[in-house]
Amino acid sequence: MSGRFEPLPGGGAAIALDEVEISILRSLAMQLAELIGPGDQPAGGEDPLAALFADGPSKPPEDPALARLFPDAYSPPDQELGAREEKEAREASAEFRRFTENDLRARKRDDALTVVRDLDALGPGSSGGAPAVLELAPERSRHWLGALNDLRLAIGTRLEVTDEDDGGELLRLPDADPRKPMVMAYFWLGGLQETLIETLMPE
Repeated sequence: MSGRFEPLPGGGAAIALDEVEISILRSLAMQLAELIGPGDQPAGGEDPLAALFADGPSKPPEDPALARLFPDAYSPPDQELGAREEKEAREASAEFRRFTENDLRARKRDDALTVVRDLDALGPGSSGGAPAVLELAPERSRHWLGALNDLRLAIGTRLEVTDEDDGGELLRLPDADPRKPMVMAYFWLGGLQETLIETLMPE
């Protein structure tokens, strides 16, 4: 898959996507939205104002991909802590998560659904199967950037890519390996993310 985001005059970004790329991106964004889910929601009929102040979860998600998207705030993975410091870090993380995860979950889900809505709004390409051109205003570009980042984090977790490993060895997997499509998507999304960042940087 090819394609890159290009800056638009006056701000924003544009990219040409063929039908296969649109289908893959839409499918990945929908899967991301479903993975994130709505979070803890109030029961039907509850005062919507009360929902604004509803507590979120205090424990990290069990799914490794979700745990990567919603990490603990106060437990640096490479820092050795004593028993007391570790207990304090866990308590601080739980408190922070309780007040922030619902909002963060909603924002990440909105980012993913923005991608779906923008792709659904694309008309078919011109005759001959030419790619359709997606144009994004700066604000929507930031939604896309958030979704692309979350997709790479989730896929990278599934592929067991670590911070110390850029996943380069995965490119050498044989085509018959069932992970190969996910690997190709991981690097393709990385290219999209990188070129979208470039359109948002001031000249």
